[in-house]
Amino acid sequence: MAKLLLLLCSVSVALRLANTADGCKNSSSYKEISLINQPFAFNCTYPPLTSEAVCRTWYKYPNKIPISKSIQSRIHQDQSWISFLSLLMEDSGIYQCVLKDANVCHRILINLTVFNISLCDVSRKSQLNVSYEYKQILHVGKDDSLTCHLNFPSSWILDSVKWFKDCKEIRENRFTSLRKKLLVNDVVTDDRGNYACQASLKHAGKNYTVLKSITVTTKKVDPGGRIPKIIYPKNNSIEVKPGSTLIVDCNITDVKGNTNSRSWRVNGTLVDDYYTESKRIQEGIESYVYFEDHNFYTVNITFLEVKMEDYGQIFMCHAGVSAAYIMLDLPAPDFRVNLIVGLLILTGMVVSVVCVYTIFKIDIVLWYRSAFLSTGVIEDGKLYDAYVLYPKTQRESHHQDVATLVLKILPEVLERQCGYKLFIFGRDEFPGQAVANVIDENIKLCRRLIIILPKSLSFALLKNMSEEQIAVYNALVQDGMKVILIEMEEIKDYTVMPESIQYIKQKHGALLWSGDFTEKTQCAKTKFWKRVRYRMPPKSYPPSSPVQLLKHLPCDLTAG
Repeated sequence: MAKLLLLLCSVSVALRLANTADGCKNSSSYKEISLINQPFAFNCTYPPLTSEAVCRTWYKYPNKIPISKSIQSRIHQDQSWISFLSLLMEDSGIYQCVLKDANVCHRILINLTVFNISLCDVSRKSQLNVSYEYKQILHVGKDDSLTCHLNFPSSWILDSVKWFKDCKEIRENRFTSLRKKLLVNDVVTDDRGNYACQASLKHAGKNYTVLKSITVTTKKVDPGGRIPKIIYPKNNSIEVKPGSTLIVDCNITDVKGNTNSRSWRVNGTLVDDYYTESKRIQEGIESYVYFEDHNFYTVNITFLEVKMEDYGQIFMCHAGVSAAYIMLDLPAPDFRVNLIVGLLILTGMVVSVVCVYTIFKIDIVLWYRSAFLSTGVIEDGKLYDAYVLYPKTQRESHHQDVATLVLKILPEVLERQCGYKLFIFGRDEFPGQAVANVIDENIKLCRRLIIILPKSLSFALLKNMSEEQIAVYNALVQDGMKVILIEMEEIKDYTVMPESIQYIKQKHGALLWSGDFTEKTQCAKTKFWKRVRYRMPPKSYPPSSPVQLLKHLPCDLTAG
């Protein structure tokens, strides 16, 4: 006993020394007493620091070396717990848990005293001569319960619990052992006395035995006005994801001297009994706080893993005649996330479609015309698909190139391969007709105007040619005809061109001739001719004769 007093007196000195050792703040201190040769554990918790980012380290004061984290060590740290596989007398002393996060540091001190006394040797049935650990009350005339306080980390597996009174195992029918609780029906005054719970635990493949003594008193209470109030739950539902771990507290207030038992039930059966095999759902240890005019109790239910079968099940918290339940619901889908994802997908699809159409627009339009537009005659009063306008150059080399393009290549590709009908001045007018009349009459019968721009040395010839002036006037002013401008070579400066040509270039753009002047090498499916066909009015390929089919077989003149 003198050793115990000396140890207790040294606590204040140790606390002052610990405060100056580092920058940590002493947050709380506890006194713990346990028996020799028994396992013991204590959890390092501090309410303001509950996140996983908190670092917890155990030390034995004044040693600066952390407690080992190997589960094979007799004394080791198990997550936030300090565990003793078997207590020795020299384990008595002060242990400190240092909690650190990014901002603060807290210290929790434990003053552990190990006793070498004989409480109750069940095998010898000796008299239980001292009880020092827990005190509990049974209320006469009511159904009540005792709790075996087993505070160990999850790595310790509870195997079984036996209950004893005055060193004799309890076998009376009024008493029911249910895991950590002893249910007592119709409590009588003689139920007071010295109780003990003996628990078998497994840790790291080894078996251990813990004996906890409880001093029990009985109390008669006034049966009136004893209905407890359940603060939470409130017959509500909780959203939780499948596979999650969930802990739900049942908070109860009751008047002093209550006789009510508190428990979680499912389908009218105690949770620990209902899930006795899987132990997936368990009832926790009841905690309480005594106030001046009432008591506050908390008993939780732990779902180690939420499964689909738990949804819609009613889990009921009972406190005497009071009861309240919770139900588990699947989380509601986050419509905002779904909406954002849907909008992003839709935007991506629209952008993709726009990009594809921009890149392959000409091929898509030509395919559509060939696949869906009729091959019948368009009833718009026009006889020709295009009027071909080309200036006559004075240089023999330039004249030869223009004449080849206009009189041979254009008819070969647009007329023979694609089925268009062209009016080419110098080829299609009747002899003896006036130039102005030919142009004025026939350009009105055309759907497009194709203008061939010669090479740069011949630009000035366009300014004084009546044919070009009449054609451009009719196309732009009278009929609003679409114009296809073809450059024989790239023209970088249009300021030397007539204003009408400059206007056409600005409004419709121009196509640059890319190819040679060999009639046999021209194919309607080349990039240049696709661009020309895109600007031409819709026209499907006409039926080909066997001769034409053989002649144009290398170009694969199928639609599009």
